[in-house]
Amino acid sequence: MDKKKLVKQLAVILFVVIFFAGLDLGIYHLFIKRVISHHSPGMQKMSVEVSNYVPFTDSKNIFSAKDAPKLEGDIPTIDGAAALLPMYAGFVESIYPSGSVKTAADGYAPESAMHYTNTRGAYKDIVDGKADIIICAQPSEEQLKYAKDNGVELEMVQIASDAFVFIVNDSNPVSDLTVDQIRGIYSGRIKNWKEVGGKNIPIAAMHRNKGSGSQTALEKVMGNEPIKPDYTTLFGSPIGISFRYYVTGMLGEGGVKILKINGVEPTAKTIADGSYPVAGGVYAIYRKGEKNPNVYKTVDFMLSPEGQEIVEKSGYIPVKSA
Repeated sequence: MDKKKLVKQLAVILFVVIFFAGLDLGIYHLFIKRVISHHSPGMQKMSVEVSNYVPFTDSKNIFSAKDAPKLEGDIPTIDGAAALLPMYAGFVESIYPSGSVKTAADGYAPESAMHYTNTRGAYKDIVDGKADIIICAQPSEEQLKYAKDNGVELEMVQIASDAFVFIVNDSNPVSDLTVDQIRGIYSGRIKNWKEVGGKNIPIAAMHRNKGSGSQTALEKVMGNEPIKPDYTTLFGSPIGISFRYYVTGMLGEGGVKILKINGVEPTAKTIADGSYPVAGGVYAIYRKGEKNPNVYKTVDFMLSPEGQEIVEKSGYIPVKSA
């Protein structure tokens, strides 16, 4: 090969490497770092600290039924969504044998009867047989298809309720949106806060990875309207999505507020009576035809007065009076 030609090719390759390295750095500073800077210290609490919710460690963050009878025999493996970890940690501490939960340096040990993988991982694990019960919001269409493609039918038992909420910076003058305005924002029909009573600032409609519990909830709110890519997060004033449990702990520290939807604030009362328009169910999910009787005993406990008290004390809305 001609030496000059080889030098040119190497120069082009070097330019491409430097270009993409610079692009990655630019994306970090223009997008990721900017998004992080919008989060108050309170917003950082949206990430559940797993170490605070390990059963049988005398954690003050776990509410459990101290005198509930323990399961014996084949102990079901339980998994679930990040936002629901405090709840199912309480169930496990109540009725699982203490030796059934095992931790490792990077989380839970493979032989542990309790795991924590998040919504997407939990739905995959229940289908693949790596979990016996998962605690999650409703599955996405893709998750249902994965189950069907693998010949698995899922049973879903509602054990609690929670609200799907929309959050903005507390300096944003907008405090109330309609469901149609939410759809307009996330579909791209509404691009500026002034269109919904706010300042003349572009809206940065932030959402989550496909398959996450909150993204699936947003898709259900949107109905047949597609969700546009959130490129405006580079420039605009953000609106974000989450579940009520995540956000309520942040309000005391300031920096964020929950929007009313159709004039209704998401409270325990409005979620329970259905007047808040985007409340959602929390489900115990297992494979249809499950042969392990302890799976059914575990779900029965979740719906018992003691289990529903754990639901309420953990920050969620019971489906039965505790």
